[in-house]
Amino acid sequence: MKLSPEHSMTECKTGRIHSLESFGTVDGPGIRFVVFFQGCPMRCQYCHNPDTWEVRAGTEMTVREILDMYDKNRHFYRNGGITATGGEPLLQLDFLTELFTEARKEGIHTCLDTSGIVYRKERQEAYDRLFAVTDLVLLDIKHSNPEGHISLTGQKQDHILEFLHALEQANVPVIIRHVVVPGITDGETELRGIGRLIGTLRNLKGLEVLPYHTMGVAKYESLGIEYPLKGLESMDKQEAKKAREIILDEIRRVRTKGL
Repeated sequence: MKLSPEHSMTECKTGRIHSLESFGTVDGPGIRFVVFFQGCPMRCQYCHNPDTWEVRAGTEMTVREILDMYDKNRHFYRNGGITATGGEPLLQLDFLTELFTEARKEGIHTCLDTSGIVYRKERQEAYDRLFAVTDLVLLDIKHSNPEGHISLTGQKQDHILEFLHALEQANVPVIIRHVVVPGITDGETELRGIGRLIGTLRNLKGLEVLPYHTMGVAKYESLGIEYPLKGLESMDKQEAKKAREIILDEIRRVRTKGL
């Protein structure tokens, strides 16, 4: 892509973007401009965006192109901002940091929706640069049990927990997200395990427990991929509320015990 002379060096960098959503209402506070990054190493059995997995797919975009799209509806985002989601945005750490850096310069609230799976301590300086320009992280905790996590996602949870504590050290506000899947992540033992994992976090600002749904099944069919949880019915929202209460009860128990 040919860039005009007035473009800065920041804008010479490109990221692979799956899609953009102009009016997101479930990806952080307020109405948000949502940037879906391409590429993800996780293979969560309930994933509803399998079209974001392939790292070499998507559209190459510059930071300026993304912010120009944001500017078209800037007045709608007065109480919102930009959310980077995916896929897994941390696969494109440098580009993500540039996007959030430029957004911050323009007074835009920045939110990262991530699993934290690609975090590595060896790149802490790079992550510190990202943390410095990130207003909020929505962190997906897939499973509290190490073996259950591997079975559900195909990945170990070690780096996710390291990322969780790195965010605490950097004092980045975190909202934990947990998808409740019938027969997989809805047991009381698993839910209380989530509570123990996050109960002592000083930067914990919220907990979102999301009911499993089947809205992604059609995508699997269009891509010719077999859906791992075929036949499993969506979970009732009331069941997700009950699961949230169990997690909150365990958080209170952990905090009381720590006094």
